[in-house]
Amino acid sequence: MKPLSAVAGISLVYDLTIGIGMLAATGTFAGLFGMPVPEPVLFAKLLGLFLIAVGLGYVAPYRDPDAHRWYMWIFGPGLKGAGATAFIVDYLVNQSPAAFLLFAATDGSLALATWWALRRPSGRSSARA
Repeated sequence: MKPLSAVAGISLVYDLTIGIGMLAATGTFAGLFGMPVPEPVLFAKLLGLFLIAVGLGYVAPYRDPDAHRWYMWIFGPGLKGAGATAFIVDYLVNQSPAAFLLFAATDGSLALATWWALRRPSGRSSARA
């Protein structure tokens, strides 16, 4: 398996798991991280739907990573890197729960792993990165 396919597969499972958790068990999920359920709860439900959509978007790069490098750049180093930064800043500035640093670590690790896999030569002779 190509490294980029592996990272896409891990990201698919990660985003789907969190998205389904946010959608199906909003209160339980928020409680695990010491947070109240957002008001209105629609915001948490929309975040769950967004994460499910992002996760499903990883199916294409999992199957053909060279043809879908653009998706990996946007949602790997781009979105996950920005997410990790946002969690760290919120922890430092707004004293959010330390559990937020778990998301910073996982998002940041996936952003770095995706960046690393994207920097490797693609299977095509005219690599697009």
